[in-house]
Amino acid sequence: MGAERLQKLVAAAGLCSRRQAETWLRDGRVRVNGERARLGDRADPACDRISVDGQPLELPSTTLTLLLHKPVGVLSTCHDPHGRPTVLELLPPELRPGLHPVGRLDADSRGALLLSNDGALTLRLTHPRYGHRKTYRVWVEGLPRTATLERWRAGVPLDGLPSLPVELRRLRHHRGATLLELVLREGRNRQIRRTAEILGHPVLDLSRIAIGPVSLGDLEEGAWRRVEPGEWGPLAVAP
Repeated sequence: MGAERLQKLVAAAGLCSRRQAETWLRDGRVRVNGERARLGDRADPACDRISVDGQPLELPSTTLTLLLHKPVGVLSTCHDPHGRPTVLELLPPELRPGLHPVGRLDADSRGALLLSNDGALTLRLTHPRYGHRKTYRVWVEGLPRTATLERWRAGVPLDGLPSLPVELRRLRHHRGATLLELVLREGRNRQIRRTAEILGHPVLDLSRIAIGPVSLGDLEEGAWRRVEPGEWGPLAVAP
């Protein structure tokens, strides 16, 4: 395959995203032929010995992407030092090597989460410039007024920075709570929960039901399925 930038190779191995690989390079966790590598270095897996944290880098012979219906209380990470349950533990052991979550879904939320060993796909799904749509169903306290929903649609600033507009519609109201459907094109930390709190309608339940055209459908909570290339192909193309 010839020489490639190391952050691309590490991401292609399914260990992390390309941006995270850049951090690992800065931290000195990547070596080529025994020498500490630096950001911007290139290597050829066919003739160079590449390692991360002392372990040889193994590029996958085939790519694999899974859709998981993540339950509440499960972390969107490969390993937790405190022993809390992670999404990888919901998969068969033989599928786990090389897989990593694509993006995140906080522990208090449930729904669609992609896991992949395809570093290039991970980059294109997580980089802000691509603005891929993610669809959520959210129960909030109370009955938000029309003006409140319009404010949410326009994008509520967080941490002093503007937010992108949100597609939002009210589905129903039941026993003091309202079910909303939202479509976001950005993934800021706990964005929906923080916005709902600011607007005075805290989140009671949050479920992501689709990532681009890849939908949960009738996939049961805690279950997973393979995502075929025809499904996620459009996700990898910039709008």
